[in-house]
Amino acid sequence: MREIEELGLPDFCRKPTLVLGIGNLLFGDDGFGCAVVEYVEEHYAVPETVCLLDAGTSVRKLLFTLCLSPIRPHRLLILDAIDVGRTPGELFEINPAEIPPVKLDDFSLHQLPTSNLLHELQESCGVEVRVLACQTGPLPQEISPGLSPAIRAVVPHAAQWLMGEYLPEGHQRRDDLISKRESGLASVPRDPPTLGPRTCASRR
Repeated sequence: MREIEELGLPDFCRKPTLVLGIGNLLFGDDGFGCAVVEYVEEHYAVPETVCLLDAGTSVRKLLFTLCLSPIRPHRLLILDAIDVGRTPGELFEINPAEIPPVKLDDFSLHQLPTSNLLHELQESCGVEVRVLACQTGPLPQEISPGLSPAIRAVVPHAAQWLMGEYLPEGHQRRDDLISKRESGLASVPRDPPTLGPRTCASRR
């Protein structure tokens, strides 16, 4: 670990698990991934082994750095909003190779160079790459910050899925930890959360 730290690499290269929320907060539901990251940071205690980043529209630069880095995370999760004709607010996993090529802004994940970087990380660098997607509502053609009600409602469900998949044992909500400290109770591990009717589809 000391040798790794001496390399001066950023946390997103050094930590075993990397979670990237991507999208443009200025264009409605496109900000889904960023909103999930913000929710997790506010409501959960994220362990030191996980790097959680709101990558916004800068995901390409981060992925390029990962490809060149001598040290990389073992697992990479992308959180993003995608339009594939499903019900708005539906959460599902999508194979990185099947990400649709069209999206609102030119800095998006759904551009060929970025998709190639994901493929490189997965196939050549040995990084497990997963994409948790949310079906968007209609995206605005001009600046319009804020998620639609349907997308905003599933942000907590996506956060629960993330914590259950990547931290299935002992993950705690921040408010639970505060309550336990105040009452003097020991922390009690929770069962992995479920998404109810909006269960993520199986990984392809």
